[in-house]
Amino acid sequence: MKSKAFPLIYGAALAAFTAYISLDTFVLQKRYLTDAVQSNTSMFSEADSAAKTAAAGIPAETEPVQYSEQMNAGYAEDTASETVNPAADTQEDESALPQITLTEYEEYSTHIYVADVIADSAETIKTAFADDTYGRNVTAKTSQIAAAHNAILAINGDNYGSQERGCVIRNGIVYRDSGGENDVLCIDADGTMRIESPGEYSAEELAAQGVWQAFSFGPGLLENGQILITPEQEVGKAKASNPRTAIGQISENHYIFVVSDGRTSESEGLSLYELAEFMQKLGAETAYNLDGGGSSTMYYNGQVVNQPTTGGRIKERSVSDIVYIG
Repeated sequence: MKSKAFPLIYGAALAAFTAYISLDTFVLQKRYLTDAVQSNTSMFSEADSAAKTAAAGIPAETEPVQYSEQMNAGYAEDTASETVNPAADTQEDESALPQITLTEYEEYSTHIYVADVIADSAETIKTAFADDTYGRNVTAKTSQIAAAHNAILAINGDNYGSQERGCVIRNGIVYRDSGGENDVLCIDADGTMRIESPGEYSAEELAAQGVWQAFSFGPGLLENGQILITPEQEVGKAKASNPRTAIGQISENHYIFVVSDGRTSESEGLSLYELAEFMQKLGAETAYNLDGGGSSTMYYNGQVVNQPTTGGRIKERSVSDIVYIG
């Protein structure tokens, strides 16, 4: 009897432990900091902002008002597309920043949505947490977080709350300084987007360098315009073709937010390498992979523009955080 009882007891204990770990990792909420809406903007001096504005030829008093849409466009310069300015009736200055151009592509048998953003400084790229709370498994839909922060454009972030480790710097504030195994994307106060190897710097060191935003998901896709990954490379146990979310930089204060559909009959989805190739074709010098799959969501001008998939259905999945313009 004892010989039979031990395997049963061991099996039950193992199942209970596995269930606890799963709940702790994916379900149970751990709120570490509520009302996490602070920003450390000390790195953006008025002099720097004025210099960037003058360099761009924009009057100092100009307000950020220009948004447009280009749907169903391709790479060719002569491809026909429709351009819409949702605020055209208000007679805004077309040179105002930020400028956001939304374009839909059909590549790799997949619908891909690209928001081209020309900003006046890196401060334009903001982040927000679900429920304005930093913590484990505190989540909300990308569209809900975006609406709560009056975002014009938003994409899901790195879903930091599903991970125990990894650098988290948001709006100039260090929230997590534990090392991780993933590439770290840094957006510096001077507008530079760069990819750092895991463990090379602590979050406090990055903040001291003037890092405005830092994400830990990855991998890095492009550096100096060159693809960093192999055609076979993937994220963990992800499928070869997935919905994807990425962010990249073309030039100073010129960024692209990219989201693809996937896992549907209309959109196959992208491999990491296809995503890197696509962003390279768009002219990105630096590009980085954010959380994908069911998390991949783009919100623009009050609505979700892509087709997020969760559990085989067209449905937004709740996430820990977003990257937004607003």
